[in-house]
Amino acid sequence: MDVLFSSIDVRDLLSSPNIDDVNSPLSAPDLRLLIDRLQVCSVDIKSKVRQYILSHYSDFSTLFSQCSDVVSRSDYLSSQVSNLIQLISEHPVESQTKAVIDDIVIKNRELKEKRELLGLLAVILELSDRLRFVKEEIKAGRVEQAAEALKELKAVLLTSNDETAACEEEKQPLVYRLLKDDWTECFEEMQKVLLQCMDNAVWFEQVNNTLHLKYQLSISGVDGIELHTILKAMDAVGIMDYGLAKVADLMIKHVIAPVVSFRSTIMVELINQDSGNGAEANLKILPSADPNVDNIDGGSMYSVLVDVVKFISKSLCFENSTWMLCFGKLTWPRMSDLIVSNFLSKNVPDDASKLADFQKIVKCTSEFEASLKELMFIASSDGKDERLSKFADNVEVHFASRKKVEILSKARNQLLQSDFRLPEDCTRRNSKVKGDDNAESSSDLVVDLLFTSERCVVSEAASQLMKLVHGTLKDVCLSSPRVGLEFYNAARDSLLLYEAIIPVKFERQLDSINHSAVLIHNDCHYLSQEILGLAFEYRSDFPASMKELVVFVDLAPRFQMLAEEVLQRQIKLVIYNLKQAIDGAAGFQNTHQMKQYESAKLSIDQVIFILEKVYIIWHRVLLPSAYKRSISMVLEAVFSRIANDILLLDDIAAEETLQLQRLIHLLFENLSSLLDSVLAINQTGKLQESPAQTLDDLIPSLRKLHKLADILDTPLKSITAAWETGELVNHGFKQSEVEDFIRAIFADSPLRRECLRRIESTYY
Repeated sequence: MDVLFSSIDVRDLLSSPNIDDVNSPLSAPDLRLLIDRLQVCSVDIKSKVRQYILSHYSDFSTLFSQCSDVVSRSDYLSSQVSNLIQLISEHPVESQTKAVIDDIVIKNRELKEKRELLGLLAVILELSDRLRFVKEEIKAGRVEQAAEALKELKAVLLTSNDETAACEEEKQPLVYRLLKDDWTECFEEMQKVLLQCMDNAVWFEQVNNTLHLKYQLSISGVDGIELHTILKAMDAVGIMDYGLAKVADLMIKHVIAPVVSFRSTIMVELINQDSGNGAEANLKILPSADPNVDNIDGGSMYSVLVDVVKFISKSLCFENSTWMLCFGKLTWPRMSDLIVSNFLSKNVPDDASKLADFQKIVKCTSEFEASLKELMFIASSDGKDERLSKFADNVEVHFASRKKVEILSKARNQLLQSDFRLPEDCTRRNSKVKGDDNAESSSDLVVDLLFTSERCVVSEAASQLMKLVHGTLKDVCLSSPRVGLEFYNAARDSLLLYEAIIPVKFERQLDSINHSAVLIHNDCHYLSQEILGLAFEYRSDFPASMKELVVFVDLAPRFQMLAEEVLQRQIKLVIYNLKQAIDGAAGFQNTHQMKQYESAKLSIDQVIFILEKVYIIWHRVLLPSAYKRSISMVLEAVFSRIANDILLLDDIAAEETLQLQRLIHLLFENLSSLLDSVLAINQTGKLQESPAQTLDDLIPSLRKLHKLADILDTPLKSITAAWETGELVNHGFKQSEVEDFIRAIFADSPLRRECLRRIESTYY
């Protein structure tokens, strides 16, 4: 059969195989030849197919027979299905069967639900019976059995204690919530009964100072209930801490607090007796036989407290470690705080030399806590309960903290009480130069500056503050690293207190011209110099571990900046007042008129008055170098302002020049002592080592104002010659000022024009 599936190529049947060429189409003979050859091939194929079928006749016969069987079977099945469908349509059995099956399923579900409801009902009835049993047991006084039942019911009814309990409760059946409410009612009743029993079991008698502990109790008329049973019931229902809280408060208030507060006059007497109402244990507090006993290390107090804890362990907690730990958690925090506040903190040494004596207290305290651990009053594995030992072991820190507070308190009080009054004998005029044996100073407030050759007057507050700082740093050298570090911080903080308190306290004084502001400047300058020297003075004696931590140099720039800020504030204030006074002269115009002259003279008098006041304050207190710099700035501002106002006049009469000259001379005559004080500083002590400065160097406008007074009555040619020789330039005059001055004084003329031309043609 391969020939049937092989392709017949037409090119093989033609004489010319190229049939794709459009230029040579097939001819009629070629087509006839092609038809004949195709017919021959067809006949050949048919012959081969026939031979193939004949050779496989049996196979084809079997195949066709099987196909016939399949068709017949399909027809049979189709008829059978048709008959079944017809039968079902006439008799609907399947619908009845489905209904029966559904009914069976419903009955089974209902049966299961009823069984579950019966089981739930049985559980509810059992829980209800158990709750009823609890109530009956409580009324009968059998609290231990009732507590155990409540504990079991709690595990069943109260399974959730988280934040989702409220949401879950809303989804719970009503009966379940009713059972929970019933359990809560039983629990509250049990708690009420147990707490009432504890109130009856433990009470304090004020008259005899006796703590009574009763072992036989009664509930609802039922007598003979043991205290031990009550405690077991509280433990079972989980209210041990709540039940013992009132007892713990009673012990703290009436037993432990008096023992700790009056440890030398307290004794504990344990009395076991069997009264008519049953057995009792009494804790009686009596004064000591020797009220004058002074137990410094606290041994007797600790001994009494141990006896009290033993009484609690034996008589109240029945040596049950769990109950004892619970009572200890309620009592120990308050008890330890009382011991710390009333004993340990009060015995912290006030002097570093007494720290060794405190070790006896440390030893007694450690033994006391060890005894409490043996009695299970505090947990042996919990280091948080070792409060007393931690406090005692850190006594150095407590000592240092107390001293730090004392140092800062003392520094603060000194600064707040300071008034910055200047004693009459306390001026730098008496003693200007360090090392001058002839210097007269009867006060400690005249101090030497470490890094300059000057001395200055400081306030009593600054002097006392530095004494306090030096004393504190000396203590650092003699202390342990921990104590020394606290002292070092106290010294730094004391210095910073000056910066925080003084500028605020004397804010009003800083806004006026007075000696307080100058003293604050001196203080800050003095403190900055002292601070720079602290490390050099004490570092070598500091504990080794502190040498790299101790830093003071960062504080010095702060005080130096504060000193400069205060001084500049004073200078600006003085200059402002002087300019206000000069403004009263109205630019020195028309001084040839009597009224205007008097006004200008009054302004000059005000300037002189202000400068004399500044001289009196600054010269007495301010550092020589600071005084020279500050007064020079002030005088420069005054002289330059007066000179500029006069040079700005556009018309000056002949008589007016004389009046202006008179005003300038008046100013210089009254300021001669002030100018001499500036000049005298250059000739005092070690300041001579620097290049000498003249007044003209310090106050450039001084020579200008002097020269201006001279040229007010100078001929025009002389003024022009002075400009050409450079004399006026050397005195600070500008070309425009000279030209305007000439135009204001001299009338227009060929000579004036010639002189102005000569001045204009001369350049410098």
